Amino acid sequence: MSAPRFGVLGPLEVRGEDGEPVALGGPRPRALLALLLLDAGRLVSTERLIDGQWGEDPPAGAVNAIQAHVSRLRRQLPPDLIEFHGSGYRLAVDPDDVDAHRFEHLAADGRALLAAAQPERAAATLREALALWRGPALPEVAHAGAQIARLDEVRLAATEDLIEAELALPAGTSVGSLRQLVSAHPLRERLRGQLMRALHAGGQQAAALEVYEEGRRLLADELGADPSPELAGLHVAMLRADAPRASLRLPAPLTSFVGREAELDRLTALAAARLVTITGPGGTGKTRLAVESARRGGRDVCFVDLSAVADAGLVPHAVMGALGVRETGLGLLQPPDPVERVVSALADRDLLLVLDNCEHVVAAAALLTRRLLDACPKLSVLATGREPLGLTGEVLVPLAPLALPVAGAEPGEWTRAPAVRLFTERALAVRPGFEPGPEVVEICTALDGSPLAIELAAARLRSFTVAEIAARLAEHGRFKLLSRGDRTAAARHRTLRAVVDWSWSLLSHEEQVVARRLSVFAGGAGLEAVERVCGDGEVLADLVDKSFVEAADGRYRMFETVRLFCAEKLEEAGDPARDVHAAYFLELVREADPWLLRAEQLDWLARLSAEQANLQAALRHAVRHDPGTGLRLVGAQAAYWFLSGRRGQAAASARELLDRVGEPPAELVEEYVLCVLLAVPDVREEQWARAEAIMNVLDRTLRHPFGTVLWGMVAGPGSPGVDRRRRGRMLGPEPWSRAVAVLGEALVDQLDGRLAEAERGLETALASFTALGERWGMAQGLESLATLASWRGEWARARELWQRALDLIGELGADDEVVDILCRRASGLMREGDQDAAAADLARAAELARMTGRPAIVEFTLGELADRRGDPAAARAHYESALAVAQPGVFVTEGLRPHAQTALARLAVRDGDHARARALHAEALTGISRSLAGDLATVVEGHADLALLDGTAERAAYLLGAAATLRGMAVTGDRAVADVAAAATRAIGAERFAAQYAKGAALSRNEALTVLS
Repeated sequence: MSAPRFGVLGPLEVRGEDGEPVALGGPRPRALLALLLLDAGRLVSTERLIDGQWGEDPPAGAVNAIQAHVSRLRRQLPPDLIEFHGSGYRLAVDPDDVDAHRFEHLAADGRALLAAAQPERAAATLREALALWRGPALPEVAHAGAQIARLDEVRLAATEDLIEAELALPAGTSVGSLRQLVSAHPLRERLRGQLMRALHAGGQQAAALEVYEEGRRLLADELGADPSPELAGLHVAMLRADAPRASLRLPAPLTSFVGREAELDRLTALAAARLVTITGPGGTGKTRLAVESARRGGRDVCFVDLSAVADAGLVPHAVMGALGVRETGLGLLQPPDPVERVVSALADRDLLLVLDNCEHVVAAAALLTRRLLDACPKLSVLATGREPLGLTGEVLVPLAPLALPVAGAEPGEWTRAPAVRLFTERALAVRPGFEPGPEVVEICTALDGSPLAIELAAARLRSFTVAEIAARLAEHGRFKLLSRGDRTAAARHRTLRAVVDWSWSLLSHEEQVVARRLSVFAGGAGLEAVERVCGDGEVLADLVDKSFVEAADGRYRMFETVRLFCAEKLEEAGDPARDVHAAYFLELVREADPWLLRAEQLDWLARLSAEQANLQAALRHAVRHDPGTGLRLVGAQAAYWFLSGRRGQAAASARELLDRVGEPPAELVEEYVLCVLLAVPDVREEQWARAEAIMNVLDRTLRHPFGTVLWGMVAGPGSPGVDRRRRGRMLGPEPWSRAVAVLGEALVDQLDGRLAEAERGLETALASFTALGERWGMAQGLESLATLASWRGEWARARELWQRALDLIGELGADDEVVDILCRRASGLMREGDQDAAAADLARAAELARMTGRPAIVEFTLGELADRRGDPAAARAHYESALAVAQPGVFVTEGLRPHAQTALARLAVRDGDHARARALHAEALTGISRSLAGDLATVVEGHADLALLDGTAERAAYLLGAAATLRGMAVTGDRAVADVAAAATRAIGAERFAAQYAKGAALSRNEALTVLS
């Protein structure tokens, strides 16, 4: 069967393309189909279908009954027309194939035509809409009162709109039909006012006044209310024998006014100003704001739409037409000056003249405005355009995009954001009952808060879900998705592309060149960068005046919609601006790189962070078109990405760059290694091998010394590329390089159990970094010293040092480093006995880890906390999660695995699963680096558990002593070790335990390294 046509505005009707009716089943299947038709093209939940069929008292087998009705309908209709989607059913038809949806679209179009001062077309459209009604809506559905009431209300509003259009036409409207409507809806004031106007136009003034008096009595008796100001004003005008005709000079608002309350208040405050111009890019709502302000101002208003004026010389004629000033017969012999005709018409009038859409005739509009303001003392002008008129005394009201939700706002807060409110209200017009979800924020943000774009997107809810709109915006771009708009709108406002194209067409050639080049900037730029990439700054100022570019806080930016349009123009022109852009930002990061390791690092981090979007755009372009520049950008930004906590942002570009480069040029091998480090763990084996080979032979001062830090974090101490003999030469003689060399040696000493040497080195490095004012190095020294203090049980000192480290890292904004320090402090707080403080640290760390992608250490430390709180099941889950997310091949995360395995083994012992405990302890021993004695100590302590299982308590005591040798001390507050020591002491007595422990503690480092061999 070909696609059917459906009717619910009367008895349910289904017709095929041949026009013949399609037979349907009994009343229940027909009611089900009617319910689906109300939401044609959208999913209707089974619960809603049951409510529509049976209301609040459904039968026990209601779900099965719905399925049976669907089966019957599928036998009469194409089988794939009704789709099942798990939670409900969807009727796969175009909403315009259903008379109810077609009616609502036509009614909206008719109202728009009415507001656009086209009563003849409005009347024809509204008659077509109302002709779709064949009787009461949805007679088959017993429980659809709300839907029927809504459709009846739209029908009545459309009828009122039709009457309004007819009143504006020479033939007028039927007084008899109007009397019937007023009788049926006696409290509806708009109908009553229309009847009064129709009677007055027919010379029946007394009858019109009686209609008002009848309405006044009814309102008082029924509601205890007075007539509305509009109806009362009409009554007063009729008493003065000055009844107005239907006026379409000020467009009637079709929708609620949303999101411009502050600007509206400003316009109200400027009521005494004689010339106010609302400026802003296309689609920001300039006309809507002007109309709303004029409507609320309480003055006589003349609205002049200049958008259709193609010749600047016709601007005065457009004003004459709006004022109702006609050419005279004498004008054929001696045409009067149209400007003087307008001046004469307005000379003594107290009037607000609204000049809308002045941008393409701005000079002519300015000249006329100047003449009118000089000659007409009671006149005020409210203009709209994409640039000011440029007259002395002009007050500007610039429109920015609608405010978006603040990042991190709760749903109750972000739903109040103007952009979200606008989307929601427009969505309700096409999808009743709509409630905004997070996807609405995503859509509004992607559309820059542009009112027109948001309204166009909300209108697409007729065909798509919110999630589908968000996905299509991301996949296909805004210009394709928002390619349908109001059929009655001016051509330049029907689609998003048309809005921007109109503004583009008003630019000079020089302005178009600068505009298309400016599109290479992501997130805007300062004047120096713009002039270097785009050219003349004077032209930039012109673009700002024309609302094509926004200037704020010393930066220039385009709204994303405009930027994407200009980017297309850039590609069409073959302009090399992207190459110039990449070169400029390479120069910037090279200049910044050394300053990031000095006291001035915060200023330079802030400067680079302000250009983050541009840096990313430059890198993406270079990766695809100039890999050499891409490598240089990676090398110069490595320290910035690390210190500012943005390492993850470079990973994708680094991986793509490695694939494009292959074998790096000899002069860029250092940058190649940094690229590998940023792409870990997603690098190929040959890429890692190439980086190791480079590090094994590199024997010169590095251009980017922070690379040695990154290498140590990823490859770990003792890796082939870390050669102490060459480290000094690679780092060079600069003070920061010398300090980081001392820090590196101290950290290796700490990991290797040489704690006295480690502490001396950490103090020396800390002093050097403090003298330099370099916060990252200071924080590293403080954090490691805090760990040593906590091992000794110096709790107050440990807390102080950790807090200082957190304060310094917080200044840098490196959230992933904050996560690590919080977790280490939480572990110390647990050993101190303050579980609540540890839990607070871990809650903060977990929140940051969701953004930074550092969950392994958080999961491990959460496991420790759960274990201490007596929740072994939760502890096990956290330890297993830590194992799952610990990145292989990255030293700082892979090193957690043996610790997690040891912790899980201890839980297995408590569960009595000795076989699993042995397997886990064996895995921990296999995975530990034997060259790092400190980490090996944890595994040795774990194997002391096994010794207890085997009944060799003396061996357990011996291993605990050996672990103290390996780490350099026994850790204060380690409950797991304390439990093993207590059990061994109970088994063999305190004296034998002490002797065996002392024997293990007396081992040399090399001997201790072999205790598990």
